This record gives sequence, C-alpha cells and structure tokens, in this order.
Amino acid sequence: MTNRYILLLICTFTFCFSYGQHTVTMSKKYGSENRDLQNLLNFENIYFEQLNFKGTALRGKTYKILLREFKDGRLADSTILFEGKESDFFNIKADSLSLVYAFKLADGQLKAQVFGNGFGSRKTYLPLINKADDYALTDFFGEKQRLELNIDVMNAVFAIITPTIRPDGSGSYCEVAQSDISPEKLGSHFKIPHYFVIYIEFL
Repeated sequence: MTNRYILLLICTFTFCFSYGQHTVTMSKKYGSENRDLQNLLNFENIYFEQLNFKGTALRGKTYKILLREFKDGRLADSTILFEGKESDFFNIKADSLSLVYAFKLADGQLKAQVFGNGFGSRKTYLPLINKADDYALTDFFGEKQRLELNIDVMNAVFAIITPTIRPDGSGSYCEVAQSDISPEKLGSHFKIPHYFVIYIEFL
C-alpha cells in the first residue's frame, strides 16, 4: 500500500467524519393513515406533519423553531414557535429527534403548534390576508424521501403559501414548493403577496 493511497484514505475518512459532525438526515410522515380522518383534516384545513431527524450531530444540541411572515416579497415579522433553551429537558440526548408540526387555517387566521416527546409548545395565532382556503402547507422534499441538512445553519422546513397564478389563470402550489428558489424569495419570484416559512435551528 503506497503512502499516496494511505494519505487518500486518511483524507477521505477525515472528510466523512467532519461531514457527519455537521449534517443530519430529515424525513417526514404526513397526516393520518386513516383515510376518513385525513379527509376530515383536509376539509377543516388542518395539517399534521412529522419530521424525523437522524444523525450523531444531534446529540447534545437543542433547537429553536421560528415562523417568518413575508408580505409583498419582504420579511414582515418573525415569531418563535418554540425555544429549546428554556430548559435542559429539551437537550437532545440521542441521535434522533421527532417533531410534529400542527397548523390550522380557518377564521381568518393561522394557528400553529409544535409537539415533541412529552411536550407541546404554546399555540400561536397569526392573521391571514387571503381567504383561509387559499393557503396550503408545503415542504421542500419534492420527490425525495430524505434531505441532508447542515445543522450549523437555520433550515427552512415548511412554507404556508398561496398558489402562483399562471398566465392562463390557473394556480399551482407544487411549482412554488418544488422550485430551487430560496424560501425568502418565493414571494417576489412567484408574485405571492403573503406567505409564511417555518425554520428549525439547532443550537
């Protein structure tokens, strides 16, 4: 085995170890497996989506969940949905974390709450500009089953949007959520006057 080959192996191992220290895998589970219950949730504009995070980089971290509101292409407001630094109870002690995000769009407002292992965050209420039926929850998975996240930065995990309107008058939610446009630029790029983006930040 040559010195050059050994050096290559060391560099590859070092890169993989360093990469693993800063990344986690995120997967999702949407809604209810009970069809009747899911139909009822859809009818009431209620969304439940579970996000599962896995990776050794999680251990010892805590997390913060933020919701940012955008109007006319600009950041209008920022709200903390959950702050894990409030207690050591929320420090991650394993290589995995599961969170359930709940949203309801009705009566002219967005209602949001986050559930974890043995806790639920306070309920947050924010006013809507459009009709509640115009909004929909989307994520950024596209056709992927899993996403790799850099936990050293804040990551967008959901958007609550109205559709982009095509020249023929039809609307599309998927075109917005599955684009490569930065979440902060969705409004200006797709001409969406009002939307929300939900982020998670590991601390």
